[in-house]
Amino acid sequence: MAAAERTGAAEPAAAQDAAVPESHPRAESLRIRHRLVRGFEEGLVAAEGLLAHGRGEALDYLLGEKTGGAARQACRAAAAALCASDRPVISVNGNAAALCAGQLVSLAECTGSALEVNLFYDSPGRRGAIAGRLRRYGAKRVLGLDPERMAVLHGTDSARRMVDRDGIFAADTVVVPLEDGDRTAALKRAGKTVITFDLNPLSRTAQTADISIIDNITRAANVLLEECRNLAGEGGGDNRNGGGGAKSAAARIVQGFDNKRNLAQAVRQITGNLGRLQGMRRVAGGGGGGGGGGGATATAATAAADIIAHGPQPE
Repeated sequence: MAAAERTGAAEPAAAQDAAVPESHPRAESLRIRHRLVRGFEEGLVAAEGLLAHGRGEALDYLLGEKTGGAARQACRAAAAALCASDRPVISVNGNAAALCAGQLVSLAECTGSALEVNLFYDSPGRRGAIAGRLRRYGAKRVLGLDPERMAVLHGTDSARRMVDRDGIFAADTVVVPLEDGDRTAALKRAGKTVITFDLNPLSRTAQTADISIIDNITRAANVLLEECRNLAGEGGGDNRNGGGGAKSAAARIVQGFDNKRNLAQAVRQITGNLGRLQGMRRVAGGGGGGGGGGGATATAATAAADIIAHGPQPE
């Protein structure tokens, strides 16, 4: 297998990618869109997944399209949680497979996690296509494909309630990239530690999970993989065989992580970016318009912090 595939690098560029000049200010964003479109054409991504990506991209603008301190702290805690787990599982949907299959396979190898296909818009064809993508990047075993091995995760009525008996059903920790809030809550009620990637710090998923990585998965998956490898090195080897000392150290990292505080930090990253934009507008406009914009930003930040502290209103 090519070295690029083993390290989770992107697939060979399609003709659309070649047409995007490196000088384009949206070059990376356009390449990500092309990967999703290819995923759709190859049967991995649902049409609804393309719409969901657009919503996430808007939120990524507000984050400044970079991995902030809050996301890095969450990645460190997530790596520790995986290291401390006995039965970790990485849940994979179409968007995650199209965007970072290689990173997820490498993450599974580093942490001893199982890989399981789990879909909201489910079909045997999509499951098979996603499993094929994971195998292309070196996955030796992919769960969630055998109807005879499925069990019901109670607490959600979507197709995602059907989980593999040997995977999510038996897991103690589940990584849920690009997740829906209902299943996150169901996993928590089932006693599982939930790690999620989410670009919205106010979403039900981010609010409900134990560790919420507020970042674009195309960036954060690499950061999480790096943190897992760092912990493996600190533990004297593979995270799967780090011994009791390594697991104890990892557990202490997890215990010291406060998800609510981390989400509040992500909100401050967003409001800080908005505040800077307002300042740029005032400068461009000759300093007119008064100082009302900063007050509005502060009010928004306070309201967001209240949501994080007390939870979102029922939908």
